[in-house]
Amino acid sequence: MSLDIVALRAQFPSLKSGIAHFDGPGGTQTPAVVGDAIARTLTGPLSNRGAAIVSEQNADRAVVDFRHAIADLLGADPSGVVYGRSATQLTYDFSRALAKTWVEGDEIVVTQLDHDCNVRPWVQAAQAIGAVVRWLRLDPQSAELRLDDLDEVVTDRTRLVAVTAASNLLGTKPAVATIAARAHAVGALVYVDGVHYTAHASVDVVALGADFFVCSPYKFFGPHCAALAASPALLESLTPDKLLPSTDVVPERFELGTLPYEIMAGATAAVDFIAGIAPAGSTRRERLIAADHLINASELELRGRLEAGLASFGDRVVAHSRAAERTPTLFLTFPERDAGEVSRLLAQRNILAPAGTFYAYEPFRALHLPVDAGLRVGLAPYNDDAEIDRLLEALSYAL
Repeated sequence: MSLDIVALRAQFPSLKSGIAHFDGPGGTQTPAVVGDAIARTLTGPLSNRGAAIVSEQNADRAVVDFRHAIADLLGADPSGVVYGRSATQLTYDFSRALAKTWVEGDEIVVTQLDHDCNVRPWVQAAQAIGAVVRWLRLDPQSAELRLDDLDEVVTDRTRLVAVTAASNLLGTKPAVATIAARAHAVGALVYVDGVHYTAHASVDVVALGADFFVCSPYKFFGPHCAALAASPALLESLTPDKLLPSTDVVPERFELGTLPYEIMAGATAAVDFIAGIAPAGSTRRERLIAADHLINASELELRGRLEAGLASFGDRVVAHSRAAERTPTLFLTFPERDAGEVSRLLAQRNILAPAGTFYAYEPFRALHLPVDAGLRVGLAPYNDDAEIDRLLEALSYAL
């Protein structure tokens, strides 16, 4: 069985625009069923959560369904799923909560591969209490983290290791389980940015060794929001700043203010949409894993087609995405052309492949590249052969 891209594309009204979207790492297009779920929930009946009347019940159901859907997607406990506006917001919130358990001289590890949302909150939290920040470096030639330095970087003073499961710039999928095992060996916690990874991999937070795992549904067909998964027991050990009358129950104690029930319903619909790609399976979790296999096979084939085409341009294109294990995301620079101008020329042909740093500040520094020097081409499950051919043809004119 293979992914039926024609049938898949038919579920996305926006694709009728004719735009070839290679901006998946920044956010995917949205299927009609997700928009329908948002509208249906928002137009209610809907009120604050409760059990006395249908409008309250609808709100409560949206929250419960969201937690179970994200738990099925990640292999997590629904009682440990926290809603957030964005991965950046969640990471800032949890960096502040975790920093309350640190003391001066403790050590925090971040990497040169990560999006800045999994770097700056930890660096700033560490600086505020006098903790030491240590770095796991990126090898610019291989686009891999230097794991030979792992035992030196992670020490007995390490309290937390923050690492991405997949780079939103280079696509690199580092050996998170190996890094987590080293961190756990010294008693440290592991915070994993899974925002890019979740869109291209079957997630198992336990197998990864992630104590905290954050993802964003708008990267996999859902609305703009985020979710964090952790064990309920770990969440119980943390005391976030919150309003006095608000509940202290986990995971609600980390969710500030009234929840956007319609957005949560949209995220649930996105998970169900993915599960529907491979309808065989007795549980939603099984269907999600099967769907991921189909998506991965399709994206890998398309990536190969794209890379073969790019190779024909010779030294006019430099592909920095070189890791052995990586998502279908390519970061390209052009020795003879400005990346922003290439992006604009592609846009004139109804092709969206943006230029920029994409908040991957540390990877850019490690690659010794000026800001906005490159173009990112990120594939999504709805991309097809015809769009790859359009992109390659357009690049031939742009370069």
